[in-house]
Amino acid sequence: MTGTQPTTARHVAIIMDGNGRWAKRNRLPRVMGHQRGGEAVRRLVRALGPTGLECLTLYAFSSENWKRPDEEIRDLMELMRRFIKSDLDDFVANGIKLKIIGDYKAFEPDIVTMLEDALARTADGSHTLAVALNYGSQQEIARAAAKAAEQGAITTESIAANLDTADLPPLDLLIRTSGEHRLSNFLLWQSAYAEFWFTDVLWPDFQPEHLMQALSDFAGRERRYGGR
Repeated sequence: MTGTQPTTARHVAIIMDGNGRWAKRNRLPRVMGHQRGGEAVRRLVRALGPTGLECLTLYAFSSENWKRPDEEIRDLMELMRRFIKSDLDDFVANGIKLKIIGDYKAFEPDIVTMLEDALARTADGSHTLAVALNYGSQQEIARAAAKAAEQGAITTESIAANLDTADLPPLDLLIRTSGEHRLSNFLLWQSAYAEFWFTDVLWPDFQPEHLMQALSDFAGRERRYGGR
């Protein structure tokens, strides 16, 4: 592939980092950081329409997050329940189609039921919100390669066709908040030619204006995909 490609983003992913540091900075319990992080998600989802994005992917709970203290995991699961109950009608009204990447069926049965109900109710949405739950990119690639082998050939195309994101647009832009500069086992395959945008803003303080700033910066970049 040669020449530059259009720089209008179709698919943006975000590593939502900084909830704990936000809580510590504000001298609040850690769970309050996660609650405020949920509010940041809510703001962003409601602002998706004017961005023109087809898909927003959020790293919500990694396969490594099970290593956190039991109390924090319980808090995160309860926040997930509350978020689905309070925001599902909003998703439907705003044309949001929910997609889950990762092994969400490892969660407690009531959460699995709630997620599957949300997937069904939002199936006709025009903007996709992909949420990574119990997700790890290395594990995803290994699963995709194993499936490709079962199907007869391991190629870049066959692996890509078996990823959790196979039905989503190619990833254009990956954002990470809180000043960290690493992928943390998130969308490793999909990020091969994605652009990156890092900000020191902690996730609970992230606003739709920050997303628009990232999209504006992205629009000014030249994407050569290895060409000249």
